[in-house]
Amino acid sequence: MDINLLVIALGNSRLATGVFAAGELERVVRHPIADRGAWEGAIEHAWSRIADAQSPAVAAASVNPQFNSLVEEIARRLAGQGVQWVGRQIELPIEVCTQNPAETGIDRVLNVAAAYEQMGKACIVVDAGTAVTVDCCNDNGDFLGGAIAPGLSMMVDALSQRTAGVGRVSFSPPSGAVGDSTSAAVSQGVYHSIRGLVREIAENYAMQLGQWPEIIATGGDAHQLFDGWELIHAISPDLGLYGIALAYTNHHIRHES
Repeated sequence: MDINLLVIALGNSRLATGVFAAGELERVVRHPIADRGAWEGAIEHAWSRIADAQSPAVAAASVNPQFNSLVEEIARRLAGQGVQWVGRQIELPIEVCTQNPAETGIDRVLNVAAAYEQMGKACIVVDAGTAVTVDCCNDNGDFLGGAIAPGLSMMVDALSQRTAGVGRVSFSPPSGAVGDSTSAAVSQGVYHSIRGLVREIAENYAMQLGQWPEIIATGGDAHQLFDGWELIHAISPDLGLYGIALAYTNHHIRHES
């Protein structure tokens, strides 16, 4: 389905916008949540790429509902139509098998849905953002659940704020086995904490699924943490945007609209 769709992902730390023009994703832009003055320009520029195309639309997903009304207002003013929200006007594209599906982060579900669409089998998605989430689906594409842990910046900030001997440090991927300064030691600890978490959880999932699932990484810190790691099948920074487009497409095919 060659959709013309402005997609918006409203996260904990950033607003991401992208455009599917004739089905191809382009013009992905991310702005911090605090930089709300830039949101209008990003949405306006994105919409201009498809405004004159066939049946353009706006679809979004949010884990930060306090800003949903702002996104809705900007979209209505600039695009002349409302936002189709995944989880409200648009159904989720996969079955959610957690105890409380309504409480499961929609970003987690959409990441796994997009990965499954590409892989066609059980897989794991690691989202390295504000938090680190490690989620999986089975061979049927059912979202089974996962794990949530503090993200890279959250770990660094916690050490800075709660440990007297550690000041504010900047993370950088370790270049050797031993951290020879406080900053390097923090980087070692955070880096290997997250990678060790991913490995341990992936092994647990593999035991439950009876096979080793491919692991797809996404999120703002994915490249810093996982570049070149043999455990990661691929890094896909825009996985969530593909998930929104998948949900939109499946919904309109299902309802023939």
